Amino acid sequence: MQWLLFLPQLPASPSTFRVMVWRKMRAVGALGLQNGVWILPQTSDQKQLVEELSVYIQEHGASSYIFRVSSLNEAVEEDILDQFRADRDEEYTEFCERCDALLAELKKETSQEKFTFAELEETEEDLHKLKNWLGKINARDFYNSLKRKIAEDKLELCQAAHQEFANKVYAGQGIDIANNSDK
Repeated sequence: MQWLLFLPQLPASPSTFRVMVWRKMRAVGALGLQNGVWILPQTSDQKQLVEELSVYIQEHGASSYIFRVSSLNEAVEEDILDQFRADRDEEYTEFCERCDALLAELKKETSQEKFTFAELEETEEDLHKLKNWLGKINARDFYNSLKRKIAEDKLELCQAAHQEFANKVYAGQGIDIANNSDK
């Protein structure tokens, strides 16, 4: 397997520059092998990203290096793949916990018959955030984590529960969803 190895050489101070690079690399799913050493699958998108980041780093007085590498040892390759999967599994687990929190909120509001527009809007915003977050995690899931399907199923549960809650809010407000008109 071919990898991109990214080695930014950043000053220790100010730390905000290092943190910005760290955040960008984590956001695209890069794996931090050691301090300041990042690895990504070799794709045209990943190559473009590290090249652009390298230019940005150089424009700010630092340097970076980009290499195409391959492992000479199958065990090392498997270790890297396992680390990529573990990172995504961790994210999918956190995502599922947030889905569970939304499902619990919808259940609580339903049991209390709190069918208000304010609650609908709040939970709709939470659902929107979950959809966006899952899209970002999926984009970083280069090696199809086993937890991906679990997370997608959990989001579907949230969408169904939210739709059911929305229907009750609309009914409580006298809105006929079937005819899309007020009573």
